Amino acid sequence: MTLPPLYALRAFEAAARLGSFSKAAIQLNVTPGAVSRHIRTLEAWFGCELFVRSGPRIEITPSGQGLAQQLTAGFQSLEHACHAFRSSSHELRLKAPSTLTMRWLLDVLRHFREAHPTPVVEISSVWMDTDSVSFGREPYDCAILLGNGHFGDDTDSRLLFQEWLIPVCSPALLVQAQRDLSACELIHPSADRRDWRRWLQRTGKFPALNLARGKVFDTLEQGSLAAMSGHGVSVADLLLSLAAIQAGMLALPFKDAVATGEGYYLVWPKTSTRLRNIELLYRWLKEAAPCVSSADLNWLD
Repeated sequence: MTLPPLYALRAFEAAARLGSFSKAAIQLNVTPGAVSRHIRTLEAWFGCELFVRSGPRIEITPSGQGLAQQLTAGFQSLEHACHAFRSSSHELRLKAPSTLTMRWLLDVLRHFREAHPTPVVEISSVWMDTDSVSFGREPYDCAILLGNGHFGDDTDSRLLFQEWLIPVCSPALLVQAQRDLSACELIHPSADRRDWRRWLQRTGKFPALNLARGKVFDTLEQGSLAAMSGHGVSVADLLLSLAAIQAGMLALPFKDAVATGEGYYLVWPKTSTRLRNIELLYRWLKEAAPCVSSADLNWLD
């Protein structure tokens, strides 16, 4: 398919986006006259008017506006592809959920940087109600997501560690929670209160516990911080809470840790050009993954 000159398309897109031939000329390091000539070239090529000119003032036409929007998206896609190809051996852009980042990932990546100057892992800690990533629309090379291992036909993934849920509270509330959980304030780490519900269903404990009451937060991290401060009993990810439990910041009123059937996975697009770096990162993360079984909980007393 024959296309108009790329430099003319670039000049038109810049003028439409900036609303000025002069500003487009500055951005493209050409003269305003050159921008004007490029746009006239396009108008002749398409056989329609792209701008209405009134002296020094310009106004984009409706047809020109539609073309400009598609060109902006197209040039952004090209820039993204070129950037990714150029820097593929030097960096990895990683998306990860906030609780995992704070409780485990930051320390692991610090040690990774000490051992491996490249690739540089640029982490974005993001709150996600349901962990997901769209590599076509988001600027990431890989992600750590909580799920069942199925994140789309266009992705590959490997398990890092499983999710285990367990109630936690401050040491000051330990005896009270063990004696009568129904008298304690419940802390829900998510708006749908799913973590307490899953723990109760899998253990069969406290069938009359009222889940409609209690404090509601957005993340496991917020729930755990509230529990540390003595505001009630929360449900936490056991493996991500090991350090806080060992440090005496959190206590376990019950030793029943339940597997949810989900886990944290490293996920990446099948068409990635950074597979070597992703494999290197995966091996490091897998080696550093926290691990404890329900049979090992006695040492957490």
